[in-house]
Amino acid sequence: MSHSLSAAFCWIVLAAILAAIPSRDNHWRRAYLLMMLGAPILVWVYLSDGIWIGLLLTAAICSVFRWPLRYLLAWVLRRSVR
Repeated sequence: MSHSLSAAFCWIVLAAILAAIPSRDNHWRRAYLLMMLGAPILVWVYLSDGIWIGLLLTAAICSVFRWPLRYLLAWVLRRSVR
């Protein structure tokens, strides 16, 4: 297993641990932290392991960020309708 995949799996474990801890702000601060850490890891996986493994990791990251992605999609749709 490559170093980039090891980092990605550690990121997924960290995301699961942070999701299990109660939060007053609905985990938004933790989501920002995970986004900051996850973006470079995702690029690293694409560069070192190829597009198919990168797409699998992208799907895993999208499943972790399903609520922020829904809010982003709703915001984009509201902006485009005007």
